[in-house]
Amino acid sequence: MLPKAKEIVEAADRKMLDSLAFLEEDLKTYRAGKANPSIFNGVTVDYYGTPTPLGQVASITTPDAKTLVIQPWERSMISKIEKAILDANVGLTPSNNGEVIRCVVPALTEERRRELIKKAGAAGETCKVSIRNARRDGIDALKKAQKNDGLSEDGEKEGEDELQKVTDKRVKEVDALISAKEKEILTV
Repeated sequence: MLPKAKEIVEAADRKMLDSLAFLEEDLKTYRAGKANPSIFNGVTVDYYGTPTPLGQVASITTPDAKTLVIQPWERSMISKIEKAILDANVGLTPSNNGEVIRCVVPALTEERRRELIKKAGAAGETCKVSIRNARRDGIDALKKAQKNDGLSEDGEKEGEDELQKVTDKRVKEVDALISAKEKEILTV
């Protein structure tokens, strides 16, 4: 493959990988019945008037598979952290003993499992659309390079074929991520 076509394919692949990385991070926030500190990734606490991620004002640990323990750096933050967790609507009820906050992860109901699987599928589809958009942008760039930069017609076709192979590979990776998450959600 010609250097210009290869450069375009690699740029499109980087966009696809970014979409995959975003999907992976998003799937980590789904509460699948096991305690996972990443559940709190979207929780922000009012830290002296500044919205701050929970992980920056406290340490979050998992002493067992069903419990999350939040140890604030400052004791005065306990009530604000509890309020932030409730406001974030992550499906957990915090309780504190004056020193730490405990959140027991309840078992998922069948209905909630179905909702999570649907949500994971929708996130996967969004990621696939993003991957296909990166492919389309890559094809447009290849056509533009053929027209303006002297890329040969064969070079453009070769680049499009390679772009399609990369796209198919990334879509399979999305499917694998989603099926693994569905399996995790369905595991009781």
